[in-house]
Amino acid sequence: MKEIEELKKALNPSETLFVVDAMTGQDAVNTAKAFDERLNFNGVVLTKLDGDTRGGAAISIRHVVNKPIKFISTGEKMENLDVFHPDRMAQRILGMGDVISLVERAQQSFDEDEAKRINSKIRTNNFNFDDFLSQLEQVKKMGNIKDLMGMIPGMSKAMKGLDIDDDSFKPIEAIIKSMTPKERQNPDILDGNRRKRIASGSGRTSWKSTTS
Repeated sequence: MKEIEELKKALNPSETLFVVDAMTGQDAVNTAKAFDERLNFNGVVLTKLDGDTRGGAAISIRHVVNKPIKFISTGEKMENLDVFHPDRMAQRILGMGDVISLVERAQQSFDEDEAKRINSKIRTNNFNFDDFLSQLEQVKKMGNIKDLMGMIPGMSKAMKGLDIDDDSFKPIEAIIKSMTPKERQNPDILDGNRRKRIASGSGRTSWKSTTS
């Protein structure tokens, strides 16, 4: 803290943000208070805020240091850094979800022209595995899967205690990529022999295990 305090005096930054791990709970509050007494920072960035139970840290820090929480992060990439909205956090803590943030992420990740193309293919019953694979890629760009599901009203309670792996789409992607271009575009041609080959190519022991 002494070194950072000296850096602030030497550099005279226009703004100082305190980054804290939300998983540390009460320790995050104590740490924020100690740093604020030495640095008098302007705001807080909460990381690892990928669960509703950690919303308490946000409320406590705001109360103790009386500084705004400006950003929150739910992952390790820049796209996982979001502006903090207290009303949305309150809704998530209460299990009401955060539909607005979910829509905003979708708007940032999905291409409008691509969405129209997919919609047209679904309406005409021409949606194939290539289109499905494209949609999976778009969803992955939106961020942490568990965090996204938590934005849906009622889902936080339903997912309590569940561990959703961000790599859960990989087996599905492996299956589709083990298909030939013709099979992706015409799923109706998939017979027993083709299914067995696809299962083997995607690292599965049988077709049943690939679809379960």
